[in-house]
Amino acid sequence: VQLQASGGGLVQAGGSLRLSCAASGRTFSDYALGWFRQAPGKEREFVAAISRAGTRTWYADSVKGRFTISRDNAKNTMYLRLIVLKPEDTAVYYCAAHRANTGTIYYTEGDYAYWGQGTLVTVSS
Repeated sequence: VQLQASGGGLVQAGGSLRLSCAASGRTFSDYALGWFRQAPGKEREFVAAISRAGTRTWYADSVKGRFTISRDNAKNTMYLRLIVLKPEDTAVYYCAAHRANTGTIYYTEGDYAYWGQGTLVTVSS
């Protein structure tokens, strides 16, 4: 499956964005999906994950209550809604996919087989 992330940009602290991850090449609903991010000088970290049907989600503590992951299997697209953004949210955001059983979610980078190219989110103070 090929993934393409988009929607990043420059936003002031307290602002919001919606990231999208469009998929092609395979049956989108067969894949568990996730978002990761990598800030300058830091390792890539888990942000959020969602199961095949979207019935299960999981978030990193640092974004819980501010970010919302969702998916539209009819449109082969996953989303990440970011609100109350903070300067420490500045990073390149990556989407990832892994073929999974129903209800399974993954929150470890090594669990994901497919990755998008990343979209940059910059939050100014």
